[in-house]
Amino acid sequence: MSLSSPIPMTILLVEDDEVDVMNVKRAFKKNNISNQLVVASNGIEALALLRSDSLDYPKPKIVLLDLNMPKMGGIEFLKEIRQDPSLSTLSVFVMTTSNEDSDKIDAFNLNVAGYILKPLSMDRFIAAVSTLNSYWTLCEYPQ
Repeated sequence: MSLSSPIPMTILLVEDDEVDVMNVKRAFKKNNISNQLVVASNGIEALALLRSDSLDYPKPKIVLLDLNMPKMGGIEFLKEIRQDPSLSTLSVFVMTTSNEDSDKIDAFNLNVAGYILKPLSMDRFIAAVSTLNSYWTLCEYPQ
């Protein structure tokens, strides 16, 4: 009998800033995170991706979400997925520069798993991503 290790979970990054996308990719690499990272540049693109039946990878179960984006912002995206029975169980971590209490309240009222302020230094960002990796590695998700 052979034991096969589970396929690493796909993670969706919803982020419109190319520099922030590169920083997340760099932090994944520095932390040896092997999860596939799929990028959408706004909420509309992310919803289309999540609702697609023709993906070349397992559907994401974890979303890293920026709040300030064009077309459809993060809070609007959260409202949409929480109303969709096929997407409502996604684990969403907000990663944003917004330190506004109203954004934090809105996000937590929409059941985010965490609200992380984007650190200014790369070292702090790498540490934050390492903590996230520890979290989703420890958690068990239904198939």
